[in-house]
Amino acid sequence: MQSPQRPYVPEPALRRLPWYLASVQRLRAQGVEYVSSTAISKLLNVDASQIAKDLSYLNIKGKTRIGYEVAELEQGLNDFLGFHERHRAVMMGVGSLGRALITDSGLSRYGLEIVAGFDVNPEVIGTEIGGTPIYDISELKDRRAELGADIAIIAVPVENAAEVADLCVGAGIKALWNFTPFHIKTSPEITIQNTSIYAHLAVMYNRLSQ
Repeated sequence: MQSPQRPYVPEPALRRLPWYLASVQRLRAQGVEYVSSTAISKLLNVDASQIAKDLSYLNIKGKTRIGYEVAELEQGLNDFLGFHERHRAVMMGVGSLGRALITDSGLSRYGLEIVAGFDVNPEVIGTEIGGTPIYDISELKDRRAELGADIAIIAVPVENAAEVADLCVGAGIKALWNFTPFHIKTSPEITIQNTSIYAHLAVMYNRLSQ
């Protein structure tokens, strides 16, 4: 559910905001103090008027003939996107992808902390991956509250995705980040992000063959 403190931003615009942030961070590292929407447009190949409209949702407006103050723009984007906050998550499935996500330090820089993993494989249950404990998947409901996790990252075999999603919702998880090819659907109050690596591969292969 959208926080009442944050303005409503349409999803297409919301998906573009992290790209703006990454560009602004690079500019700040280069010592740039002000940037126009036209300059950002050239970096990202997004129309300048679209950038200005997207930023206006956050009540961020540039100054005539000067543009946006880079430091202020970076702060505003960071605050809205929540990358400064800590979001605790559990990893459902610790195969090759799950293990890689647990050990990816890049996620923590964007506020996501994977505090535990859950699996059915007795060879990994009771072990740690990069200091992150791995538990039996049946323990999720009992452990979720003490872990303080509201997000579950799902990287289980596709045939188990629906069952695991239901398990997560039943345990009190409020958001699902799904890496399986199965398009998860659940109750409306649960936030779902379906990230299909395979769909992106299909598009890339199709473009390559043309």
